[in-house]
Amino acid sequence: MLAKRFRLFIALVFTAAAVTALFVWLSRERPVNVIVKMADTGAVQETVANTRAGTIEACRRAGISPSIGGQIASLPVKEGDVVEQGQVLMELWSLDIQAQYELAQSETKAANANANQVCVRAEVANRESERQKKLQKKNLSSEEAVDRADGEARAQKAACNAARATSEVSEVKLKVIRAELERTRLSAPFAGIVAEVNGEIGEFVTPSPVGIPTPPAVDLMDISCLYVSAPIDEVDAPRIRVEMKANISLDALAGEVFEGTVKRIAPYVLEVEKQARTVDVEVDFICQQDCENMLPGYSADIEVILDEQDNVLRIPTEAILEGNKVLVFSADNLLRQREIKTGLSNWEWTQVIEGLSEGEEVVVSVEREGVEDGVAAQRDTAGRR
Repeated sequence: MLAKRFRLFIALVFTAAAVTALFVWLSRERPVNVIVKMADTGAVQETVANTRAGTIEACRRAGISPSIGGQIASLPVKEGDVVEQGQVLMELWSLDIQAQYELAQSETKAANANANQVCVRAEVANRESERQKKLQKKNLSSEEAVDRADGEARAQKAACNAARATSEVSEVKLKVIRAELERTRLSAPFAGIVAEVNGEIGEFVTPSPVGIPTPPAVDLMDISCLYVSAPIDEVDAPRIRVEMKANISLDALAGEVFEGTVKRIAPYVLEVEKQARTVDVEVDFICQQDCENMLPGYSADIEVILDEQDNVLRIPTEAILEGNKVLVFSADNLLRQREIKTGLSNWEWTQVIEGLSEGEEVVVSVEREGVEDGVAAQRDTAGRR
């Protein structure tokens, strides 16, 4: 009986120990999964970026309309057409001006012919005057005949000059009507692509009233040269200089980064938003061949490179906590908070001057719950955020 009670007691002791061990195992602190990146050497750029999305712009773009009103008689182009400089884009009804032009041409032709006729007579009269003078020297002509021939020569010369002046007036009048006729034709000021046409044959177009903008008859753009215009915060703008290098990225071409240079910094501040004032910065593509698959109007972002250093110790910027601190994944699988001294920085990389050594691992998934100084951790091999 005593032996039976002893065995029961031993069984209870072992059961209590097992339950206690299970409770301790279940209540132990489990390591948190973290994503880590190794501190390595490479290039780090200090950059400033636009505050709102920028836009791809054509180097030349013109919204053009006829300088006079009228009815559209011809529209030889449509949206998307490639046109050459000087090509006619639109013509207004101009039969009346065309008739005036043809009349002026005839009048000019008649005036030139009349001037030629009068001037021929002047030449004949001048030769007759010279002949009479020679005959007078030989006493073969009277003084009266010489005076009459000389007067006729001078009169014919004056008539010739008057006829030529009339001819010049006719030619100038012809130019005036030709200019009036040209105003009824809308021509391309440069080679490009027709982006938009506002109007149809038979419709009437009128010039924009002063101070009241209206849609242009034809929107023409030259897409052989493109650039990016983007707003930069007024705090960052003073650090930017023309000819600085920049990185360009587009939503339409995700994953690609293009090289550019700053070509213009607006000399004024935009007040589109009172609490977020910006300065427009324009960036040229270094290689215009990169623009072949781009269209004006694409959204684009720029990063202007203020400074750059190669072969420096760096870590991902997302690993840095407030106060220039990082969580280091130590050899004992614990997270250790450490303060570092930083140098150049951008959204991707930050230069480390002091506080870390090459090869040490820092936590980049700092936003995860439970990630803090002193906790046990394990690497998240899946790399999920």
